[in-house]
Amino acid sequence: MKFIETLKLAIAAIWAHKLRSALTLLGMIVGVTAFVVVVSLIAGFNRYVDEKIAGIGAKSFTVQRFNPLEDFKDTDTIAAAQRRNKELTLDDYDYLRERATLVDKIGARARVTPSEVKRGDNVLEDVFVSGATANCVDIENRDVAEGRFIAEPENDNGARVAYLGADIADKLFSGSPIGQEITIRGLPYRVIGVEVAKGTVFGIPQDNFIIIPLKTYSINYGGLIRQRSLYFVATARNDDLFNDAVEESRFLMRARRKLGPSEKDNFGIVTPDAITGLRDRLFGTIFIVAIAVPGIALVVGAIVIMNIMLVAVTERTKEIGIRKSLGARQMDILKQFLVEAATLALLGGAVGVLLAWIIGFVVSAWIFPTYLSILAVAAALGVSGGAGVASGIFPAWKAARLDPIEALRAD
Repeated sequence: MKFIETLKLAIAAIWAHKLRSALTLLGMIVGVTAFVVVVSLIAGFNRYVDEKIAGIGAKSFTVQRFNPLEDFKDTDTIAAAQRRNKELTLDDYDYLRERATLVDKIGARARVTPSEVKRGDNVLEDVFVSGATANCVDIENRDVAEGRFIAEPENDNGARVAYLGADIADKLFSGSPIGQEITIRGLPYRVIGVEVAKGTVFGIPQDNFIIIPLKTYSINYGGLIRQRSLYFVATARNDDLFNDAVEESRFLMRARRKLGPSEKDNFGIVTPDAITGLRDRLFGTIFIVAIAVPGIALVVGAIVIMNIMLVAVTERTKEIGIRKSLGARQMDILKQFLVEAATLALLGGAVGVLLAWIIGFVVSAWIFPTYLSILAVAAALGVSGGAGVASGIFPAWKAARLDPIEALRAD
């Protein structure tokens, strides 16, 4: 029997029992939907992290007080790091800037402080205000939508100028904000630039920030310690020298802090590779666990399909006897029931992929960007089809082994 004829028979049998077939597919639909949603969420997060790393410079690194990958493993390492690691200072920044030969640019940043921002009667609470040197615009690849970033003389003189995130500019101004005045913590600042909108991640706005000159920040907010701690961002002279630039910066920091060969770093250096490595370690485990749960639903779906196919063999015993008496071979009967089981499973897989695409579209629009790859779709359909074949083997074998004489006697 030709495959197309077998497929037609399978579809006709499924269509003849529409409600039963639909209920049979629920387990497979749930399993495939969960599988594809999980894969698309993780793929979307990985792409987002990679884009952000590319956005801040794939060959930039950060020198800061702690190394999250090493110092935050557990409570003991956190406590030890807090005792050992010192706050970075502007003297450290000048030391690195003057002595590093493999570093192209190095800038200094201060961590954010939630602040009240006003313009007229408009008041914004908890705006993230931070300080930065002028060259951070190039190191971090900031995309300026209007105006400009901070200039070096403005940082040297502690000028009250502000570079706004898109949300702040939209909420405080109806037209161009450039040259206009806002009040941050009761002090006036002149707006010099606005950044291109970045949108939201996990529903958290990425444009709710203001950057002011680092010296201005230290004057108006206090010392660059604790929640206002200082950190440095740097780039290598070229991609080939990136690892050497990182090691040179580590050597200079160790020399400045007079650390012996056996002493551990009392500062942290974070690179893009370290970030992606941490992401892979975290989400590798999560991915395995997250895939195991839909796998259970797929197994349940396969068992349901096997049960229904066994019922179908019992119901169609006389049909099998007639077909055998007319010359159908055991292989023809086997193929008929195998194709029927696989078709059932593939239909469930297709519906599951469609539902997962709809869920991914909604999640991307409101919460977090997802990515549905062709590979994930093919894997989902392949797994569902394979589960259908596996669950149909025993019922198909049972049908093929029926004695035609006994089958024709069945009521």
